[in-house]
Amino acid sequence: MPSTTSRRFLRPAALIGAAVLAASVTACGSSGTPSAAPPGSASASAAAGVLTVSDPWVKAADKGMTAAFATLANDGDTDVTITGVTTDVSRAEIHEMAMTDGTMTMRQKQGGVVVAARSRAALEPGGDHLMLMDLNRPVRAGDQLDITLTFADGRTQTFTAVAKPFTGAQETYAPGHGASPAS
Repeated sequence: MPSTTSRRFLRPAALIGAAVLAASVTACGSSGTPSAAPPGSASASAAAGVLTVSDPWVKAADKGMTAAFATLANDGDTDVTITGVTTDVSRAEIHEMAMTDGTMTMRQKQGGVVVAARSRAALEPGGDHLMLMDLNRPVRAGDQLDITLTFADGRTQTFTAVAKPFTGAQETYAPGHGASPAS
């Protein structure tokens, strides 16, 4: 029969053992397979992807143009440059807002978006953003769009953004951007 002292330590030891076992099973999960993330959260971890993407969304639009936004985190030790963007709903470019002749206008961002090592960059209305032009279908509130970023080193990363209504940031478009040729 165990002594009173050994019974007193048996339950805490069992609980600690169970916690260690649970932690090791979790840590040994399939690291090669990215887990599915809910919309609005990072769809790829920094280990599986180049950047961590937070709060991705797209402005709902019936036709023409719209834009995608998110917060990008670079947890790595080197800067990362986004040089391209694609989606199946339209052609897309990286854009910025800039002063042109005293007016804030939108234009393609030369050189892409740099996310410095161990920092964040915001893609936001009125700033750098992903411009989706010549929509081939309406983007309705609640739609989920897959957006693929291309990086200067050739890597790519896809994330999912949810469409939502947004009436702010009524930008002026630089000549030639978004204008469809007259029929």
